[in-house]
Amino acid sequence: MMAMAAMMTRARGTANLRILGFCLETVARLCNHYGTMDTNTPAICVFCGSSHGVKPAYSEAASELGTLIGRRGYRFVFGGGDVGLMGDTARAAHAAGSDVLGVLPTFLRHQERPLKSAEELIVVPDMQQRKAIMLERSAAFIALPGGLGTLDEIFEVLSTRQLKVHDKPIILLDTDGFYAPLMTLLSRVVREGFALRSVENLYTIVKTPEEAMDAVDKALGRTAREET
Repeated sequence: MMAMAAMMTRARGTANLRILGFCLETVARLCNHYGTMDTNTPAICVFCGSSHGVKPAYSEAASELGTLIGRRGYRFVFGGGDVGLMGDTARAAHAAGSDVLGVLPTFLRHQERPLKSAEELIVVPDMQQRKAIMLERSAAFIALPGGLGTLDEIFEVLSTRQLKVHDKPIILLDTDGFYAPLMTLLSRVVREGFALRSVENLYTIVKTPEEAMDAVDKALGRTAREET
């Protein structure tokens, strides 16, 4: 498999890049030792920390969000690790009935132990492929508090939505004011002329997990009465 990956990295040109993308996905699937998810139900991808943070409110929000995702009949996509807020959210979603897909880079397998109860675990070569699969497999994105990786994922889906690569809802769950500094930064970016005011339409910021789920339901044309 390493020889295959090395050979693929020497590919050049647009056509070869398409082949490379297909082959990386194939390699990723070869590393899947779990089941396969139902793909007919919309999936919510959650970005969040691999740590719990210093405030209990972060873990509480993560568990509540995961439970609501399961109860409202969504599939769950996340970074694959059974650690920190990622693990809290994924375990709660699975317990509430969600099929769970984890996407984990190879180099993190020993740092972030995989969630064993996931229906599907895709192991990929790098962070770029991880984000590409998350974007492809998800109908909406919700961001809980997290670190640099979470911010990277947020800006990935924001920038690609701005460029019209997708038009999927992006929800920032502002637990205990965590994302207030980010809102200040984005306002500064607009004020200094580096982005249009319309960037504020790329995301929705909410205070509670229930508000986050209501925003997703509304954007996807679903209703809260689907919750059981």
